[in-house]
Amino acid sequence: MSIEFIGIAITAAGSESQGFAGPVIDTDYLERLVRTHEDAGFDRVLVAHSSAMPDGFVVADQILSRTTTLKVLLAHRPGFVSPTVAARSFATLDAFHPGRIALHVITGGDDADQARDGDLADKVTRYRRTDEFLDVLRREWESTAPFDYDGEFYTVRGASSWVRPPAGRIPIYFGGASADAIRVGGRHADVYAFWGEPLAGIAERIAQVRAAAAAHGRDPRFSVSLRPIPADTEQAAWDRAAHILELTRERASEVRKVFNIDGPASVGSQRLLRYAGDGEVHDKRLWTAIAKATGAAGNSTALVGSYEQVAESLVDYVGVGVSTLLIRGFDPLADAQDYGTLVRLVREQTADRRPVPA
Repeated sequence: MSIEFIGIAITAAGSESQGFAGPVIDTDYLERLVRTHEDAGFDRVLVAHSSAMPDGFVVADQILSRTTTLKVLLAHRPGFVSPTVAARSFATLDAFHPGRIALHVITGGDDADQARDGDLADKVTRYRRTDEFLDVLRREWESTAPFDYDGEFYTVRGASSWVRPPAGRIPIYFGGASADAIRVGGRHADVYAFWGEPLAGIAERIAQVRAAAAAHGRDPRFSVSLRPIPADTEQAAWDRAAHILELTRERASEVRKVFNIDGPASVGSQRLLRYAGDGEVHDKRLWTAIAKATGAAGNSTALVGSYEQVAESLVDYVGVGVSTLLIRGFDPLADAQDYGTLVRLVREQTADRRPVPA
C-alpha cells in the first residue's frame, strides 16, 4: 500500500505558536521550505486559501518551478472564477509540470471570509454551486468538442479548451464536514479530506462518504490532517507540546486577526471543539489543546510522542482506511525536515498492507 504524504507550503515563516512577522512573500523561505519537503520524502505540499492570502496559482507555479519531483495540492474556492477559466488554469499548470498539480476544493465554511471577497451566498447555496462548478470543470477537461451547459449558477455556450490534462483528469481532493459537503464530495472527490479527529470519528465519516460516493459508482481515497509533535522521548515531546501551547495562547488574538477568524463557523471546526471539550487526549496521543486555544481554526489537532509512537498513531489512521496523511508542524521549516523520520517509519510499517476495502 502506498501512503501519500502532504506537507504545507507557506510564503513566509510563521505559525500559531511563532506568530507572523516580516514580508508576506519571502521567496527564499518558500524555496527552502519546499525543497526541504522534497528532500524529506513528501509527495505533495498544500497551497492553502483564504480571502487574504497571495494568489495560489502563482505560488503553485513557483513551487513547481523550484523543485523536481514535489507535487502541489492547490486549494481553490468555487464561485469567484468561472469553472471554464479555472479548468484551463489548472490544465495549464499541468501542461508545464505534468502530473504534479491537484485541485483541493474548498467550498468555504466561514460566511465572513467569503463575504470579504464579495460572496454573500449562504453555505447551502455554495455547495450547490460547487456541484455545478465541478460538473463544468470536468467537462472542460474531458471534452474534445465544444459543449453547452445550463445550470442554476453557470451557463456556457460552445465551451472549449485548447489545453486539457492527459485522459481529461486532474486529481480532485475535497474538504468539508457537513451533510452537503459529503453529498457533493461523494459525487466528485478522488480524495476526501478530514481534519484530525479520533479514529472512531474518522471511521464514521469514511463510511458516510463511501455511502454517498457509492450512489455514483465511485470509491474515493481518504486523507487526514494532523500536527505531529515528535521527539526522541515521549516526555520530551510533551514538554515541547506544552511550550507550543503556551506560545499559542500568547498569540491567539494575533492568529485570529491574521486569518480573519470570527468564530468556529465550519462544521469541521465545531467537531474539533466538541472533541476538545470531551477531553484533551483521545486514542493513544491525539492532543486537542491547540484546537481549543485557537478556536479550531483549521487543522489544529496534534499527535504527541516519540517518533516511533507518533508513527504508530499515523499507521492507526491507515488502519481505518486513510491513505493520505497531511502533516504540518508548528515550526514549518524545521518540522518539515524532522518529519522525514516519520515518513520513513510509516512507509516501512505500511509497505506490505493492502488497502482497506469499501
